Amino acid sequence: MTRADGAAPEGCRSRPPEEDHERGAAVVDFALIGGLLTVIFVAILQLTLVLHVRNTLIDAASSGARYGALADRDPQDAATRTEELIRGSLSETYSSDVTVGQSTLGGVVTLEVVVRAPLPVIGLVGPGGVMEVRGHAALPS
Repeated sequence: MTRADGAAPEGCRSRPPEEDHERGAAVVDFALIGGLLTVIFVAILQLTLVLHVRNTLIDAASSGARYGALADRDPQDAATRTEELIRGSLSETYSSDVTVGQSTLGGVVTLEVVVRAPLPVIGLVGPGGVMEVRGHAALPS
């Protein structure tokens, strides 16, 4: 219903024809942006989990090395202590490859604990032996 001069009657809105192609675009925008934000959120959570696992393994290796460097302990005690700490905070699969040896850092003989563990790709599941962390402690002379 238009008047003789082409204007819409009072109280009625007329929509210009060039705006009709935007109708329903908000639903599509919401779906696309919602999916993208979900993927970004999950990626950030996974990165946080990887960093948590890495920091936990570094702490366990360092604590195990310090424990093994005590005067009344030997390197096998360092490996056992590291495995116990990893099992207590993560899971059994992360403590399966722990090695202990001596190394020299800056002219100081140290006890070195090396932990090779899976890299958590989806949750805590991932390829084994990919992540390697080391912990050191000075040995008494």
